[in-house]
Amino acid sequence: MKLTLGFSPCPNDTFIFEAMVHGRVDTEGLEFDWFLADVEELNRRAVEGSVDITKMSFHAYARTAHKYLILDSGSALGRSNGPLVVSRRAVRPDELDHALIAIPGKYTTANLLFSIFWPGATRKQEYLFSDIPGAVLSGEADAGLIIHETRFTYSSMGLAMVADTGAMWEKMTGLPVPLGGIVISRSIDHLVASKVERAIRRSIEYARSAPQESVDFIRHHARETDTEVTREHIKLYVNDFSLSLGEEGRRAIEKLFAMAVEKGVANPLPASIFLK
Repeated sequence: MKLTLGFSPCPNDTFIFEAMVHGRVDTEGLEFDWFLADVEELNRRAVEGSVDITKMSFHAYARTAHKYLILDSGSALGRSNGPLVVSRRAVRPDELDHALIAIPGKYTTANLLFSIFWPGATRKQEYLFSDIPGAVLSGEADAGLIIHETRFTYSSMGLAMVADTGAMWEKMTGLPVPLGGIVISRSIDHLVASKVERAIRRSIEYARSAPQESVDFIRHHARETDTEVTREHIKLYVNDFSLSLGEEGRRAIEKLFAMAVEKGVANPLPASIFLK
């Protein structure tokens, strides 16, 4: 059986999926027609329902929960890894309501977290995540919401942190920051979905045991080629929550959706959102 699979070119995703898409682990007879795309493009495809399995932002998932279930493996959650708000000049957090904010996509979890903490900040402009530092430096935007590799490089570009939305989330909830997950179409048989879940877990375990195998694949697709940045990126975003959400990971995701509904930025979700 062949399934369509989408994930991002970011090092954490290519690290997770390299073994699975190159036949290095047992996929229990499944094959994958895979492609890479920016997370907001993946979000759009999921909203359209045009892909069987995909990485997507949890914010976008709130719009597609009737079509997809969240798998237990492959997610990006953690601590001290949330989106950062940066600027080229001194900006107080209470000034952000009136600032023009560069965001990495309307339906990214970064934008959802920002909206939870700054509901009055409505002046936003969407950019490809890697273009946000340049937009802030050029003055196109007053501040930017940065994710992925730019989280590790913004200070070297001359930008300063205004706020850490992940730290704010952790202080408020005591839970890890839920950023994105791997989802599978509800139309796919449960036994097949369970095979996918196990294959992803095996792929992560293989990548951890033989990290040298994925180096070329990661480097080929990464937007930031610095080896140390790539290593830190993977270390931060691929962790035990990637192997299994566990009870704490599920609570974090459910809390994010509950807060989004409370703030009026998402509709209530179906009772069942996780693959059982």
